[in-house]
Amino acid sequence: MGEHIKRLNRELKFKGKIIDFYQDTIEVDGDHTVIWDFIKHKGAAAVVPVTEDGKILMVRQYRNALDRYTLEIPAGALDAEDEPGLACASRELEEETGYRSENLEWLITLRTTVAFCNERIEVYVAKNLIPSRQHLDEDEFIDLKAYSLEELKEKIFTGEIEDAKTVASLMAYAVKYQE
Repeated sequence: MGEHIKRLNRELKFKGKIIDFYQDTIEVDGDHTVIWDFIKHKGAAAVVPVTEDGKILMVRQYRNALDRYTLEIPAGALDAEDEPGLACASRELEEETGYRSENLEWLITLRTTVAFCNERIEVYVAKNLIPSRQHLDEDEFIDLKAYSLEELKEKIFTGEIEDAKTVASLMAYAVKYQE
């Protein structure tokens, strides 16, 4: 069962600013059809900004989907599907933190919700931060604060940080860079 899957149709149901929502008609094993939801996302990039003293800059911002503030690594959507993740991560670093870096290193690539969404997030680590200034979008209101990796891990394990890209990125950073 489920060995042969073929998409028969993809119908756009809603075109949004960030996502497009489709319903796919899928044939399974040639003998029945099912309807699956699909959310198309143009992609995103994120960055783990590390200060000279080893702390990580985090952004606190309101998230409408949760109706509350969250603590996250800086991130944002690609300007276009073909924009390199490195360019987006560099832009988001400066926009959200007021720092830039000429030393961004790829850390991990994430697929956020593989059951129904194609969103892909490339995550980078930024070191040797150079002070600049924030360039927030008109709908962004961000507080910036530096935390030690141990403080952030504690926030993950107490449930204060739940954002998947942030959890995965911080844990990957800890594994790769912590002695």
